[in-house]
Amino acid sequence: MARSRTITKVQEKIQKRPEYASDVIVKLLKELDIEYIALNPGATFRGIHDSIVNYGGNKMPELILCCHEEIAVGMAAGYAEVKGRPMAAAVHNIVGLQHATMAIYHSWLYKTPILIIGGTGPMDASKRRPYIDSVHTALVQGQLVRDYVKWDDQPVGLQSAVESVLRGFKIATTDPQGPVYLCFDVELQESRVDRNFRLPNVKRFSAPSGLACNEEDLQKATEYLARADSPLILADMVGRNQTSVPALVKLAETISAPVLDQLGRFNFPNTHPLDLTGDEEASIKEADVVLALDVRDLHGSLSRQKSHYRRETESLLREDARIINIGLADLVSRSWAADYQRLAPIDLPIVADSAVAIPQLIAACKRRVQSAERQKAIKKRFKSVKERHNKLRAKWREDARKSWDKKPISTARLASETWEMIRDEDWVLVYGPLAGWPRKLWDWTKPYQFPGKAGGAGFGLSCALGAALAHKGTDRLCIDFQPDGDLLYTPSALWTAAHQEIPMLVVMFNNRSYYNDEGHQTEMALSRKRPVENRVHGIRLEGPETDFATLARSFGLYGDGPVEDPRDIKRALQRAIRVVKKERKLALVDVVTQKR
Repeated sequence: MARSRTITKVQEKIQKRPEYASDVIVKLLKELDIEYIALNPGATFRGIHDSIVNYGGNKMPELILCCHEEIAVGMAAGYAEVKGRPMAAAVHNIVGLQHATMAIYHSWLYKTPILIIGGTGPMDASKRRPYIDSVHTALVQGQLVRDYVKWDDQPVGLQSAVESVLRGFKIATTDPQGPVYLCFDVELQESRVDRNFRLPNVKRFSAPSGLACNEEDLQKATEYLARADSPLILADMVGRNQTSVPALVKLAETISAPVLDQLGRFNFPNTHPLDLTGDEEASIKEADVVLALDVRDLHGSLSRQKSHYRRETESLLREDARIINIGLADLVSRSWAADYQRLAPIDLPIVADSAVAIPQLIAACKRRVQSAERQKAIKKRFKSVKERHNKLRAKWREDARKSWDKKPISTARLASETWEMIRDEDWVLVYGPLAGWPRKLWDWTKPYQFPGKAGGAGFGLSCALGAALAHKGTDRLCIDFQPDGDLLYTPSALWTAAHQEIPMLVVMFNNRSYYNDEGHQTEMALSRKRPVENRVHGIRLEGPETDFATLARSFGLYGDGPVEDPRDIKRALQRAIRVVKKERKLALVDVVTQKR
């Protein structure tokens, strides 16, 4: 399906000098290398919309039409998680901003740099149209999202608007990164520009470089790590800077420290002998020194839940274990939502950018472990961790075979069959950890192969599309293990996928339930001695069962399924992958799976 190309003629007539304030904003976005702006159209940013099309020629930024603002912001977030730099999303005054709030909140939690551009009806009440402009105008609009953006602004005047965009971009891209919201009055957007107006040089407004460890903290951390008998590394958001992944590998190898990947981003290759992700409890109990790098929930990472559905936790740490915590979380916090998690005791807290701190630690640790005695201990530890790593991987392969022929189809077999189909491809898992099986059974070796574990109902497909958009133009095969309940929140994201010709393989994780809540209802029933079988009411997505393949076809995309026999998975995936690669469009395979 080819989308409209009518903008081509307009592109030949791009005006060089901006005539309106909205032209200036669009030119500024272009100079900041904003490739795309996702939006659901609205009158309060009509000036900016017109300037993108008729002044900018719908190129840098290019419009991405979405049927809901949550999809627009979700796509911007998925793109930014891949690129490490912002994409923009435009949201229509109060109502559009309200629709977008969940995706903005998600971006805040995952420290994703996006520019959310909003419009408002005239702040000058005398210039408002009857009724409609009044209900689309707020004082001040950013108040709606202020508790979960890094910064918001509603500038008055063109010069102020220019500074607002530059400041917003700088704040969004300064670590710890995050979303910013900029709101422009329609009267400002549509005002004419003085002929003498000149844009500043945007290169002079870039984000500052990352913070390094101070020398005293660096020496303490190095001493702890070098002398440790059982050092352990926890990594969560390190991979937001992809160059940090090989650096983390080097650090782990320098001291033979096992690594637990928390999956906020791709942090550590699962094929490396020092990867013990999945063996958290034993690894933490053994550790005498824990190095936490960009870990968002340190208390939770070092604790054991008695049950996923219970609130009780107990620490796994030895009493004599020392904790080194390196990150930037202390620089940004809010009172409204506790994204800072429970307070964890820390022996050496260091505010630093892990991209800068890890190379510092490598150099310092090398100097500390040069003795023959330390090298002997490090080599012995490496051999021991490698054996545990290999046993862990073998156990997962064995566990996957135990449920091989079960119906509904097991998530382990779905992950295994998909791996066999894509192992020779340049693949990217853009969304959907599928109960953890892809990381257990696939070979994760390249930092771009997993942009990060995302959450939030309704966010999945739009985030996946944004990530796939960031990879568009490459030969990479983007894969989304898409939960059924999540897709039903925002099914119109499939329209955007078709319209923008975004190639992606969508494999449905269709367990026909909002299954997480079945666990919670089971917990309630057991604790209150009530019938457990009643847990399904108001949760199961049955009667009717959604035909996701037909849903995909209704948008002009490829749809196959529902696949209910595990023997049919391979052929269904082969057909879909052929469509993605040859026709360069989204293909969906609906697979009916077990609940987990």
